Amino acid sequence: MTPSCCPTEADGLPSAHSSAARHAQRWLALYGIAVVGVTFVHDPLALAGMLGLALLVCGSTRWGVLRRALLAVLAFNLSVSLGYVAVSLWQGSFRPMYLVLVNLRVMLLVFLGFWFVSRVNVLQALSFSPTLSFVATLAVGQVTVFSRVLRDFRLAFVSRNLGRPRWSDRARNASAQATHLLDKAVASAAEASLAMRSRGCFDD
Repeated sequence: MTPSCCPTEADGLPSAHSSAARHAQRWLALYGIAVVGVTFVHDPLALAGMLGLALLVCGSTRWGVLRRALLAVLAFNLSVSLGYVAVSLWQGSFRPMYLVLVNLRVMLLVFLGFWFVSRVNVLQALSFSPTLSFVATLAVGQVTVFSRVLRDFRLAFVSRNLGRPRWSDRARNASAQATHLLDKAVASAAEASLAMRSRGCFDD
């Protein structure tokens, strides 16, 4: 006999959960198809049109998702673009449309990724695979930990500066953050590796 306090299938809870998981998995499949499809598009106008369509479909959250995507790719795209410009000009093979193509493709892929994460429960989408669910759970836990660390650094920095901080102070704070996060990432990876090895995940 099933205790009255435990949910049963008649209560609709397991079926609702499986329905939500199937819905998330369909979104994951569509996202995967979109990502693969974007890599086959080599026309900057087509990529720009696809980005505009994604912005249109995204709804009221489009500007927030776009802002996050821009901030995420700004440093990487800028450094890669400047490197390409310098090398291609030196070699005499600079192609501006290629530069536009690469930046549009990266921007579209990152935008789709942030949009997917904002709409879909990743753990539900990966529930069909215990291994992927485990990896996703570890990743979510690490993201939560690092987000808290960054928030603590930001609050501590604000509390130590009564006025507007100088750029040199910001640079030193960013350097301290990066060093701490790198050390923490290495320590967390070592602990996770030891825990997984002790459970037989690795066969050395």
